[in-house]
Amino acid sequence: MMQYDAILKQLGYTPNEALLEQVERIVANTHGFDKIEKHLLELHKALQIEGSYVALSNSGDHFKIKLEASSPELTEEARAKVLHFADKYKVELQKVDGKETYYVVGYAK
Repeated sequence: MMQYDAILKQLGYTPNEALLEQVERIVANTHGFDKIEKHLLELHKALQIEGSYVALSNSGDHFKIKLEASSPELTEEARAKVLHFADKYKVELQKVDGKETYYVVGYAK
């Protein structure tokens, strides 16, 4: 649980029992999480410059990457970072239809 506590804090959450349990489910549901954890947290830090972030999904047991930049140019920069992250670290993403949101499915061997 200590690792989950650290993940929550790095993503800007205040840990509580419900969030710790959610992170535990998400980690279990994210194939190869151990291979992408560090990179996912680094992506979160990098995206904050554009006003975007990595968060816990409210609708399923996934981490989500939410692009909420204040301009189309910043959104495009954030999207480029996300796609580069996915390609470089072999992360499988699932784009949400009609939104600038991606679910982290797992490590794509």
